Amino acid sequence: MPDQLLPGEAVAEVLLRLGDDPVAHYPDSTLEGVSVEAGRGIMLTGFATGLGGGKNNKQSKHYVCTACHNIEKEDPDLSVSDPQARLEYARENGLPFLQGTALYGAVNRTSFYNGDYEQKYGSLVEPARDDLREAIQLCATECSQGRALEPWEMESVLAYLWTIGLKMDDLILSDEEKTQINQALNGKGNTAAAIQLIKSKYLSGSPATFVAPPEDRKAGYEVDTTDVENGRLVYELSCLHCHENERYSFFRLDDSKLTFQHLAKHFPRYTEYSVYQVGRYGTSPVPGSKPYMPNYALEKLSHQQMEDLRAYIELRAGYER
Repeated sequence: MPDQLLPGEAVAEVLLRLGDDPVAHYPDSTLEGVSVEAGRGIMLTGFATGLGGGKNNKQSKHYVCTACHNIEKEDPDLSVSDPQARLEYARENGLPFLQGTALYGAVNRTSFYNGDYEQKYGSLVEPARDDLREAIQLCATECSQGRALEPWEMESVLAYLWTIGLKMDDLILSDEEKTQINQALNGKGNTAAAIQLIKSKYLSGSPATFVAPPEDRKAGYEVDTTDVENGRLVYELSCLHCHENERYSFFRLDDSKLTFQHLAKHFPRYTEYSVYQVGRYGTSPVPGSKPYMPNYALEKLSHQQMEDLRAYIELRAGYER
C-alpha cells in the first residue's frame, strides 16, 4: 500500500517520515518515575505521584500551567497570530482567552520566549530561546513563581506535551498540498519542499510585542469604533478566568455594577486597578506576595480589544466618558 498521510497523524511523525531532523526535546523515558500521567498531573494540578509513591511537593503555591496557557488548540489558523480570530475561536470552543501561548503544539515549536520577553526576564531568556526544557524551567521558576522541576518531572512534562502535539488535521492544507506531501512520502516528490510546506502551516515560535498604555489614558487608544459584545467576551473569557472568585488573584472581579464602576473609574489612572496599566505592563512580585499578573503582548490583546473591553465595562458601569 502506498505511503500516505494517516487520519490524526502527528505532524512530528510526518516530518520524520519525510527525513526531517528530529527535535532535541523528546522525553528521556529511562529515568525512574517518568510518565505521561505524572506530566499531566504536574501541569494541571501541580502535583504528581513521586518516586516514593506519594505526592511530590507542589510545583507552585500560586499557579498551575493552565492559569495562563490553554492545552487545546486555540488558533483557527496556526500560521498566523491573530488575537481577534483567537478570541472568536475561544468563544466557539469554550476556551479561556489567555496571555500565554497554547501548550498544545509546544513540542512542534523551535523558539520560545520570543520578541520582547527579554525586556521582562533579561538574560534568563537566552538559554530558553531554543531549548524547550529551559523554557519550561523558566516558566516554572519565574512565571509561576514556583520551584524548579526535578529531572524526572521535566521529562514527564515533556512526555505529556508530546501527547498534545500538532496533528496534520490541525493544519490548513488544500487537496493539492496534501497530494504534494503524499507524493513526497512515496518518493515521488521533493521531500525538502514537503517539509517546508508543512512547517509553513504553523508558527515555529509565538511573537510577542510589548506595548505601552495609550499616551492619553482618558481618550484611550485610537480606534474607529468599539464593540461592547467583543468587550464582553474579553471580560468573561480573560479577566474572569483569573479574577472570578479569586481563582488566581486576590483581586476579585464579578458581574456586579460596583465592580464595573470601580474598573471604569480607574481606566485613565496610573494605579494597579487601571486595566490599561496592568494589561500592558502587568504587575510584579512584591515582598510577601510572589504572585503577579503577566502583561498582554499586542499579539494576545489588540488595542481594539482593549478599547472594546473598556466600552463594555463603562456600559455596565453606567459610565460615560
